Amino acid sequence: MRAANRFNQLTILDHPLIHHKLARLRARDTPYYQFKVLLEDISMFLFYQASAGLDTRAGTIETPLEEMEVQTIDREILLVPILRAGLGMSSGILKIFPEALVGMLGMYRDPKTLQPVDYYLRLPDRIDNLAVFLLDPMLATGGSAIAAVDYLKKRGAQNINMLVLISAPEGVAALTEAHPDVRIYTAALDRELNHKGYILPGLGDAGDRYFGL
Repeated sequence: MRAANRFNQLTILDHPLIHHKLARLRARDTPYYQFKVLLEDISMFLFYQASAGLDTRAGTIETPLEEMEVQTIDREILLVPILRAGLGMSSGILKIFPEALVGMLGMYRDPKTLQPVDYYLRLPDRIDNLAVFLLDPMLATGGSAIAAVDYLKKRGAQNINMLVLISAPEGVAALTEAHPDVRIYTAALDRELNHKGYILPGLGDAGDRYFGL
């Protein structure tokens, strides 16, 4: 792990396995069924790092041999994937933490204005005491991420981390300016956005590649 010097809220995971999987994820000729596995694997790594700061509480359990003291996570975890590509990230994370709650936030970027358009929101009634992890494979312009955090805060969320496979400097700057209390965990900080708002070098459309469309 290493923190990017330019953005105090951004943590970039620096690990040989992540570099290897990310290279295969980016490759044009990687078929969608392999893309799925790679995206889910990297999401697990991101969640593993982002969850390191969670508080734990002491308790006792009975093993088959004796009683022992243990530590368990002190609050419920809520995963909020931004539909549709974020679903793949939640699928990966649930493999290592199936106890997590899963909300849904439907949002897409208008191809002409590049502004976020929301169409669906499903969250638990109370989220103020939950550890919230916002999931989206790409942080490009930052518009969707900012709108998503706005929604979560309006519903009472106080502890929000965002997990992103690939980030653009423009998107990180926009999100950190709008919400300086949200930490961002990413596998890569790419060079820039093109005139259509796509990340360069990026990996194309994560949703299309994950679902094979």
